[in-house]
Amino acid sequence: MDKIQVSLERKNTDSYEIFVGQDILDRSGLILARRNWAKRHFIITDSNLSKLHGQRVQDTLADMGLKPTLIEFPAGEASKNIHTCLELIEKLIGMGADRTSALIALGGGVVGDIAGFIASTYMRGIPYVQIPTTLLAQVDSSIGGKTAIDLPEGKNLMGNFYQPKAVFIDLSFLNTLPEREFKSGLAEIVKCGIVDDPELFQTLETGAGEITQRNMDFLEGIVVKSCRIKKVIVEMDETEKGMRRYLNFGHTIGHAIEAHSSYTCSHGEAVSIGMVAAAAISKRLKYLSGEDQERINALMIALGLPRLIPQSLDTEGILSRLKVDKKKTGERVNFVLLKRLGVPFVNGGVPEEIVREVVEELKG
Repeated sequence: MDKIQVSLERKNTDSYEIFVGQDILDRSGLILARRNWAKRHFIITDSNLSKLHGQRVQDTLADMGLKPTLIEFPAGEASKNIHTCLELIEKLIGMGADRTSALIALGGGVVGDIAGFIASTYMRGIPYVQIPTTLLAQVDSSIGGKTAIDLPEGKNLMGNFYQPKAVFIDLSFLNTLPEREFKSGLAEIVKCGIVDDPELFQTLETGAGEITQRNMDFLEGIVVKSCRIKKVIVEMDETEKGMRRYLNFGHTIGHAIEAHSSYTCSHGEAVSIGMVAAAAISKRLKYLSGEDQERINALMIALGLPRLIPQSLDTEGILSRLKVDKKKTGERVNFVLLKRLGVPFVNGGVPEEIVREVVEELKG
């Protein structure tokens, strides 16, 4: 089992460890019992995960001497709203959760966001841990303390930074992960290679076959590497004031596509398309070479990741979503672009006509 320390300067108590391995659920329970962060634990999960893993996780943690209670909500991005949070909080109150309690986020990014958001506000803050079950959550959303819920106007517009006590990444959960969700997670790993680590990018190029066949030993290596990249960036910029913004590569247009599709396009799929768009914009503005752009496109193809915007999404609707992007400054939408692989930068604003042309091109 690999252990990665996330050391945050703001407050030592906000620092935590990421544990990565295969079949580590029992050891995760032992660590929780020994750290003694709470007297009671409430497992927050969605209806799909509850059926697949809920009872097993609950029983395993109980065997380690914990007192876990399972609480579920309807699966899907549509549940990531204030109404779901209020319903879960009412259940916690009814079950007697107090300041000596802790939450366990068992699931993907939606579960992690909701559980983290509730933990940050319930009784002015209680501990929580992440047990991510999707590849996307394991390499991205479970690390860094971002919590948020969606509003009708856009994705992740209400939230804060609230660090977990620990992250337990058990790769055995990937055995039951649908192919579509698996590929969504691959998009975030590709992003790490693009913005930070050309060697990881090359590993993905040469190991595409191992990845698509879900070779767990190979996957463990790239998951650990992705987590280390994320942890270093979070340590340097916990609240996304500087270089952590580079992790938003592909997310500007990606979030617009995701929201405009009413979340029928998953986060990973939207980010995959968004990265292709960001590379195309970088090339049009003469920052990125055609060779690097082609390598990005070729890797997307090798991994079976989407590159084109669905025809059903109208261009003006996507552009209108950019106007409520939470990363904008005044009327200017900040794009993360590329000079070359491993060298991203935040652009001060891309002309709308260029964005429109790229969106139209990717619908072609």
